[in-house]
Amino acid sequence: MKELARAFKALADETRLQMMALILSEGELCVCDCMQVLDISQSKASRHLRYLANAGLVDDRREAVWVYYRVASQLDADRSVLVETVRELLPPERIAELRQRLGEWQKQKAQGCAPGCTGRS
Repeated sequence: MKELARAFKALADETRLQMMALILSEGELCVCDCMQVLDISQSKASRHLRYLANAGLVDDRREAVWVYYRVASQLDADRSVLVETVRELLPPERIAELRQRLGEWQKQKAQGCAPGCTGRS
């Protein structure tokens, strides 16, 4: 029961819900992607992503100094239901807005003019 409560607590924050929406939409994101799209600091992005990871909702992987997050590969039945519920309940217009901001950010990043992209977590 405590693990389920931890997962609910992790999703009881607007920033973490938006991060989950982005991760569900894109598959995998760097810490700097979340920073830029949500206009938050690196430490805040890392803290929220770590919260989701500690709740068993996302996995991370390191690539040099960058840390990438994706939906956990080994979700139990309860977490699977929560993740799918998040996917279904998030307003499509908000997801579209987040994806647009992400697309704009990724263009900047690809052109090498991406301030603040350290990828560190």
